[in-house]
Amino acid sequence: MRFLAFSAFIFLFSNLCIAQNFSVSGHVIDEGQQPIAFANVIVMTQQDSTIVKGVSTDDNGQFKLSNLGSENYIVKISYIGFQDYLKTIELATDLNLGTIVLKEETQNLDEVSIVYQKPTIKKEADRLVFNIENSALTEGNMLQVLKSTPGVLVIDNNISVKNTAPTIYINNRKVNISASELTQLLEGSPANSIKSVEVITNPSAKYDASSGVVLNIVMSKNLVTGYRGNIFANYTQGVFPIYNAGSGHFFKSEKINFYANYSFTDSKTNRDDDERINYLDNNLDIFERWISNTNRNKWTQTHNLNFNFDYSLGDKATLSLSSNLLFLPEFKYKKRNHTDIFDASQDLIYYFDSQNFENDNRHNLAFDLDFTQQLNKGELSFNAHFTDYVFEQNQNVESDYFDSNDSFIQSTAFRAQNNQDTRIGALKGDYSLSINETSVFEAGLKGSTIETNSETNQYDIINGQEVVDNNNTDVFDYNEDVYAAYLNYSKDWDKWNLIAGLRAEQTEVKGVSASNNAANNQSYLEWFPTASISYQPTKKFSIYSNYKRSIERPDYYVLNPFRFYHNDNTLFMGNPNLRPKIVNHSVIGTSFLEYFTVEAYYKNIENNIYVLPRQDNDNNLLTYLPVNFDKTVEYGFDLVVNFFATDRWAVYFVTSFYNIEDQNVFDNSLVSKDLWSNYSVLQNDFSFLEDRSLNLNFTLYYVGKNLQGFRTVEDRWVSSLSISKSLMNKKAVISLSAEDLFNTQDFEDSTRYLNQFSSTRTNLDNRYIKLGFRYNFGNTILNTNARTKNLKERDRLKGGEN
Repeated sequence: MRFLAFSAFIFLFSNLCIAQNFSVSGHVIDEGQQPIAFANVIVMTQQDSTIVKGVSTDDNGQFKLSNLGSENYIVKISYIGFQDYLKTIELATDLNLGTIVLKEETQNLDEVSIVYQKPTIKKEADRLVFNIENSALTEGNMLQVLKSTPGVLVIDNNISVKNTAPTIYINNRKVNISASELTQLLEGSPANSIKSVEVITNPSAKYDASSGVVLNIVMSKNLVTGYRGNIFANYTQGVFPIYNAGSGHFFKSEKINFYANYSFTDSKTNRDDDERINYLDNNLDIFERWISNTNRNKWTQTHNLNFNFDYSLGDKATLSLSSNLLFLPEFKYKKRNHTDIFDASQDLIYYFDSQNFENDNRHNLAFDLDFTQQLNKGELSFNAHFTDYVFEQNQNVESDYFDSNDSFIQSTAFRAQNNQDTRIGALKGDYSLSINETSVFEAGLKGSTIETNSETNQYDIINGQEVVDNNNTDVFDYNEDVYAAYLNYSKDWDKWNLIAGLRAEQTEVKGVSASNNAANNQSYLEWFPTASISYQPTKKFSIYSNYKRSIERPDYYVLNPFRFYHNDNTLFMGNPNLRPKIVNHSVIGTSFLEYFTVEAYYKNIENNIYVLPRQDNDNNLLTYLPVNFDKTVEYGFDLVVNFFATDRWAVYFVTSFYNIEDQNVFDNSLVSKDLWSNYSVLQNDFSFLEDRSLNLNFTLYYVGKNLQGFRTVEDRWVSSLSISKSLMNKKAVISLSAEDLFNTQDFEDSTRYLNQFSSTRTNLDNRYIKLGFRYNFGNTILNTNARTKNLKERDRLKGGEN
């Protein structure tokens, strides 16, 4: 009912006025008297060349632009390989321009194609703007653009900005899927409509308080009507092959924009872990050492469908419906583990082999309804969102135990059923007012509700019979309501820029476990100020500073109090008492000589959330447990250099030296650790051939030894190489990429404090080659309304895999 009421409310704001009366039409042919389809026809005002309307010619070369006012215009007709047609008209009635002949360019294609521009980088107080419009980067897909964006790191299909997972926006609308699904979507989306990528490191109060870093992909505005589509396919060979294929379609008319994209992925991935656990006695001496090897294979079949439908309610109002539909009919997970148990003298006591097989069924369905009304000096917008997420898992675990002489001791087995249903609803309204040419005021309200019902049932298999394990059978209901309001103001002066805002969020949480009827209730009001100020006395020098307070709420799966066993001695257990993480982040920096930026920053984090391996020395158990830390402090400084070594070679280099200190109390003892680390990136982008149709990217990352919640992660090198070539008059693109060129991306981590003493070496399936092909058809000059909306609450749907 709330959504019906909201929809009715939206229509009250619609503006259906149509004040235009006349039309311009014509017929476009070449010098051979053949019709030219998909030529762009644009009408501009004669006074200032402002684009009023656009259309593309049909298969017969015909076009018609309607609803034009009585005014003087310039008509521009263009098509690749032909000279532009320009004509000034005075429109007082319907006008037919008759047959228009486009003349071929006298230059060859290579000469014509040298209109590509170099990507440009602009550093502002709260963001970095990477402008790629009309550059060679637009020939690839969105993921390739992000990989080339300064400051953005894509490793193992995870996107990060300075160790933070960003929230992705497209045209200031959130990408409405979890991080694990994001790279697949971006890889299937063409980049030819991208104008720029904004790396917003200090988002204003307009953004959710949980948006620590925002990546906003800004699309070029399109006024040309017509149809375009694409098909694509990718083959990846790592340890096992991965297949991905799909198709996207876009249609635009005078009132309708419609975009739909479908992709299918069939994958199998591999992971190996070598683990060592030293169980300690009361004197902290080793009395048993467990050495394990675990091999994990994951099979998935994923169907991903998203669409956007925009309907124009006149010149100033738009109603939009969008959806992201994800289906995983097959999600299988198999873990094979071998563990040797030694005594303090390194003699083998016994060993066991275990197998854990999981078979999941998942779907993630999201729907958004948007209304936007342009006002005389501002904009009013509303959004309604709904998500339905279902997770069903069947798990079977078997273990066989043998003594040091390989004699059989015993077998254990259990079966578990784990289910989770999550529904998310949200309503929000935003108002933007342009006070004058240099200042903007923004305000908004938002309310969201999350309801999660989780259930786990575990059965021990004894003598072939299933027996309910009451200690590991439970039902957990979780409800969370968040009410938010914000104010934001921005002002530009000749040399100064200021953005200041305040956001308030009231949170109500209730979690109930059926096994013990224990309730976890939380109610808190938090204020989130944000501010950015910059001073630029010359074009080559600026100084800036910013501050932001943000929040990160726990993922839903870590709040479940359930125990998920990997084998008899290793498990993951949720923590319903987790508190939200609060971050206070301050930055001061300067950009100088066009190419250099130096920043210093300081972060103070309350209730930081880490998933730690906690060993129980009395019962020989290892539990991966999410916990809040009392204090985390991070500070450091960054040096950024970006420049064009030549007209076709762009270089981006960053090095960051930082210190992390973690503090927490375990077993009534204060534990404190700190470590200096380094993170560096060297990125090179090359364009070859006269038409710049051959592009190459080589990126090298160094991730130094660092601290992650008392776990020390050793250093590693990450490398990637990608090559793409445009074919068939820019309608097709073939690409080849490789990751982990030097086999240095595997990593080790160790835990050593109090009575905790363990280490793990992880070998992910991240060394691969990928071959891709994309073909565009229809009017390939059209820009789509492609976007996938995100609610920050949806990012917390992701599940953990240990």
